[in-house]
Formats: sequence, C-alpha cells, structure tokens
Amino acid sequence: MSEPTAPVALRGASYAYEDGPVVLSGLDFDVREGRALALLGRNGSGKTTLMRLLSGGLRPHDGRLTVQGTPVTYDRKGLTRLRTTVQLVVQDPDDQLFAASVAQDVSFGPLNLGLSDPEVRVRVDEALAALDISALADRPTHLLSYGQRKRTAIAGAVAMRPRVLILDEPTAGLDPDGQERLLATLDGLRSSGTTVVMATHDVDLALRWADDAALLTPSGARIGPAPEMLARTDLLQQAGLRLPWGVAAAQLLRAQGLLGDASTGPRTPDDLAALVPAPE
Repeated sequence: MSEPTAPVALRGASYAYEDGPVVLSGLDFDVREGRALALLGRNGSGKTTLMRLLSGGLRPHDGRLTVQGTPVTYDRKGLTRLRTTVQLVVQDPDDQLFAASVAQDVSFGPLNLGLSDPEVRVRVDEALAALDISALADRPTHLLSYGQRKRTAIAGAVAMRPRVLILDEPTAGLDPDGQERLLATLDGLRSSGTTVVMATHDVDLALRWADDAALLTPSGARIGPAPEMLARTDLLQQAGLRLPWGVAAAQLLRAQGLLGDASTGPRTPDDLAALVPAPE
C-alpha cells in the first residue's frame, strides 16, 4: 500500500539569497500528516528558509512546492489555497502582531479570505479558545505579556484552520510553566487534526515532543522517527547539536543492564523514573 500524499512537500527545491551562497539544494521534504515534526539544525543551516518555502513566503529557484501532490502556483488563487493549508508563525510575535486588540489581530486572516462576519467570529472564538486566551479578546496587543503575545500570534494562524501549522522556536523566551502550557495547547491542536512542525534548538524538547525529527546538515535534510534520528551522533555532530539527555540516559541504562537493547529509552523524566528501580 502506498503512503498517503503529504499535505505539503518540496521536490528538488533549491534556494539562494541574492548575492549569497546556496542555502538549500535539490531538497525533497515531506510533511507527513498527523505526525509531530521537529526541525533541527545549527544557525545558518536553512531552517528559516525551509519554513518560508513550505509556507509560500519564499519561492524555490528550482524545484517545486506541492499541496496534496499538486504543484503550487504563486498567483493569488494558488497562494490562498496554500495559506489555507499551511500557516507559519515566526519566532518573535512582535513581527506578526499589528492590530489594536487580540480579537482584531486574530480576525485578520479570515477576513482576508472574504468570509462572512459570522464565520469570522466563529473562527476567532475557536482560535482564542484553542489557545486559552478567550479572556484576552478585547485586550490591547501592546499590553500583553510575551507569552500572551506568542499565543495570540499562534491563534491568528489557527483561525485560518490550516492542516499544517509551522512554528519557529515557539517555546523560546517562555518560562517553564509557559512552555508546558504551550505544549499542552499544541497537543490539543494535534488531537483536533492539525499537523504541527516545530523548529527548535532544544534536542531534549524534540525527543520528548516529536514523532519525527528532521536534521538539517551540510549534506541535506535527514528525516526519521525522533528517537532514532536523535541517537545518531554522526548526524547530530553535522547538525551542530548535542546528544539529548534521554538518549544518553538510555545508553547508560543499557550499559548497566537495566534496559534491553530493543527497549525504548526515556523521553521524559517520568519515563526515566519508571525505568529505574526504586531503592529498597
């Protein structure tokens, strides 16, 4: 049985900035539906470029972007179709927020789709509820905390009801409680059918959260199940990343005979506590 067509994919994509080196070359990249994907790599590896290519902010110089297997056209109709499928939320919410209030900002995308006012209100209410910021609907955006601004920016993307939501370093700048709340929100979005892609430098977060990991190295992108990819010391070194603590703990447990070779290693501190026998 053949795999289902990816909701968004790049085929043979290359991109170079003006007067700069080639950032991505001949890249094939699939975002698999229903899989949480962590995108990792050193600064300058092409993560931001890749996310902008996937969301239509940049157009590949060679190759093509496809939605459900159909090549994207970069006219108004084609880009509208793309942006109802894929939404990108940038790292700094202040680069994305511009309206006077939270509800006005979240309504911007749906209004641009030409939806009726009742439909826009439904989408805004749903997005605010999904991000747990309904109480902030009338709050001026300049009075929001950093975490609230992050959630508002994500709500604006969610209001477009995308099949794929791409987030650039969404936990950066959040305190531990804010990170946990955001991850719970992302789990809720995933359970409602949204495929989430997260760019991050945090290998421990990627191991804990992601189904799949994509490592951007000088030789290209390598994608596979997160526990396997994040145990590849050769690829991690090429990507400028360290070994996740969970993988290191699993190696130590196996060396001590406390974890079988085929057993899944810990991905969270609770997983580790469950694997290690309590002292008698």
